[in-house]
Amino acid sequence: MRHVIALDVGGTGMKAALVGVDAAPTGRTPPVLLYEARRPTGRERGPDAVVEAILDFAAELRDLGTARFGAPALAAGVAVPGIVDERSGTAVYAANLGWRDVPMRALLSERLGGVPVALGHDVRTGGLAEGRIGAGQDADRFLFVPLGTGIAGAIGIGGRIEAGAHGSAGEIGHIVVRPGGRACGCGQRGCLETLASAAAVGRDWAAACGDPQASAADAAKAVESGDARAHTVWHNAVDALADGLVTGLTLLDPKTLIIGGGLAEAGDTLFTPLREAVRRRVTFQRLPSIVPAALGDAAGCLGAGLLAWDLLSTEVTA
Repeated sequence: MRHVIALDVGGTGMKAALVGVDAAPTGRTPPVLLYEARRPTGRERGPDAVVEAILDFAAELRDLGTARFGAPALAAGVAVPGIVDERSGTAVYAANLGWRDVPMRALLSERLGGVPVALGHDVRTGGLAEGRIGAGQDADRFLFVPLGTGIAGAIGIGGRIEAGAHGSAGEIGHIVVRPGGRACGCGQRGCLETLASAAAVGRDWAAACGDPQASAADAAKAVESGDARAHTVWHNAVDALADGLVTGLTLLDPKTLIIGGGLAEAGDTLFTPLREAVRRRVTFQRLPSIVPAALGDAAGCLGAGLLAWDLLSTEVTA
């Protein structure tokens, strides 16, 4: 079985898969997942240990694929957080992992015996999967926005994901929606992700209800039960999110807004007020469809597999 390695690196854990490539994963046909596994990143041991954990995990997958299918993987795709230079294959910076200027593509290719490796940004890679086989596959222009610990975005245009001139296209979480507001890790105040990320909602609900362990999921449940305090927290987050999204759709004119991440798991508790808040804000703009992501937390791993598949497709047609 011809296959590739797909690896999605998060702040605390890694998801990986061996993906079959005998049939092109296009349209409504997803990649064939032959094997899936998870590992911790081991970030508590420092950035060098995280890099080594990634390389070891990839080598383990190569050996397993060789044993099971009689041949090593043809290529590998890896998605990592932070600032990523996809052209040079460099993981430039990741605050949650502590690394800087890691030549990830070269290191992985060497560890895997010289196979071609594609490196991608985690959110843009998830957007690639949502655009090709998920919620955005019928849209020639979409914006994928996962609401997790932070907020980022992937801009889908004509079947590709825009990286930008410097590798930071789509950073919608750092649009200032409340000038002079909360301090953000980027150095600004009032950024969207300080108000509408799952982490921000969880923090605000914990303060409102007095339970330091409360999460965004708990806030959603409290909204559904009619808690007035939770309604205020939720309303503030939805309003901030709508402001940021309308800025995005004004600039990009997407056909579809795809909302993912932990906050999207609230379903209609999020989407009903969010659609109405966006509708109230648009004037000349064309109102896009606002839909939940289809692939959940598998998007990054599936997207990494698609990056590897695209490497093979490029080699065949070159």
